[in-house]
Order: sequence, then C-alpha cells, then structure tokens
Amino acid sequence: MEIIEGPFGLRFFKVEDSSVFLGTDKGGWVYANERPRHRVSLPSFLILEKPITNSQFAEIMGDTADSNEPKDMVTNEIIAELCEELSKQFEGDVRRPTQSEWEVAKEHLILPCGWTELLADEATGNHRGAPLDGRPRIGEMIGPLSGHRISQSAHPTREGIYSRIASPGDRPLPKVGFRLVVSPKREGEAARVPNNANLSANIRSEIFWTSVLGIVPSFTIPILRGFGSYATEGWVNLLFGGLCAGFLTGAFWRPRRPTWDLDSNNEVIRLKD
Repeated sequence: MEIIEGPFGLRFFKVEDSSVFLGTDKGGWVYANERPRHRVSLPSFLILEKPITNSQFAEIMGDTADSNEPKDMVTNEIIAELCEELSKQFEGDVRRPTQSEWEVAKEHLILPCGWTELLADEATGNHRGAPLDGRPRIGEMIGPLSGHRISQSAHPTREGIYSRIASPGDRPLPKVGFRLVVSPKREGEAARVPNNANLSANIRSEIFWTSVLGIVPSFTIPILRGFGSYATEGWVNLLFGGLCAGFLTGAFWRPRRPTWDLDSNNEVIRLKD
C-alpha cells in the first residue's frame, strides 16, 4: 500500500477504490443490531497509519508538546476543530474514518493495546438506512446518544485484536483517541440501505419456523413415545413448550436475511442468496 507523507509528520496510507461488506445476514434475533448486510463502495482515500499524537495535535493547533503518545481526552468538538484547521492543507474531506474505511484498511493500521479509537459514525441501533458510499452516518440520533460514536477498541494485551463498541464522544476519556482520513467530498443524496424490513415476510417466516422447530415436535414426541392422550389433554402445555422452543431457536438461527448493494445504475438492489 502506498505511503503518503503529509504535513506535521502525518503518515498516511493510500487506499485505492475498494468495497467492503458490513453487517451480517444471519437471521437469529441476537444478530439484529448487525443487520442488514450491505456492500459499501469507497473511492480512493488517505488514512493515518496511527492515531494522532499529542505533539501532532499541538502543532496543528499552533501549540507545542513533546509527547508522541496518542492524543486522548478528546471530544467530537475538539476533533472537529482540528479537522477544520487541517482542512487548509488538503482538498478533500478531513475527518475521522467511517466503519467501512476502517475495515478496508485495518490490516495496515496501528492501534496500541488498550486504546479505543473514535470513528465518524453515530452509534445507531442497526445498519438500516446506512449510506452505501462510505460517507459518515451522522445527524440521525437525538438525545444523549447523539454524542456517541462507533469505535474500535484494541485488546489490552494482544496486538491486532479489535472489537467494535459504542463510545461517548461528547466527553473526554483516557485512552480514547482518533485518527484521520482525507476522503473525496460526497455530493448529493446517498443511496442507502432500505429503512424497513419486509415485516409480513418476516412474520410468515417466524410462524413457519416456530411451528416446524417448536410446536410440531412438541406434539409429535409424546405421540411417538406412546402418550397420545397427553397430546389432547395437555395441549396447552405442549403448545406453550413448543412456542418457547421456537423462540429459543429463533434467537440463534433463522434463514439468512437479504444483502444490499448498488447496481450499475446506482440503484439499491438485493443481492441473490
């Protein structure tokens, strides 16, 4: 990957046009906050190899500091001020990376163990309504959660192991920093993942699989074991047990859900299974 040396000692990787899948198509309800799966198409962009350090932050803001440790105790407002100042040096959009940009470049990025990195996207409940061009997803949340951001958190001791979490970006926290990207400015409305699921299809699917995996076995098992009378006398218990079994199976397994993409005409389409 090409390395670009920027001002203030900033070291960028250049990422060429690329795409990445975000989210999951698993049908179990425990995966609901990671659905729907979708492909994000990204234009070429620059991304910092490491989070902004104290000395880099100070120099950009016209101050001095001699620490090369990552800059922490930051907020969304502080980061926005630095991005505005650094924008004078670049033609593109200077900001934190989005989830998709971070995922595309993660093999080349350095995040010290025990540190958390604030990304650009708000911490939404799922991927419905997510833009498919890699622009930041902001301005959708209201109330206290509007200040939270999706973040990448590094394992305390094992390098290269990360987990995605939600972190407050409206108050400074120790060992919570950020890195920057320089990405082309997006124009116009973004094509987005559909906001709503097919509710009727999901209800039909849930009724079918709850019946097949829960209710039918609940009645069949006592009949096959020679307790046919209980299937009529204790049908309420069997029905309740079948519903519970169906609910539990639905937590971890249901048929895969749709994956969304763009066609050659920039229209949102459902990929074939």
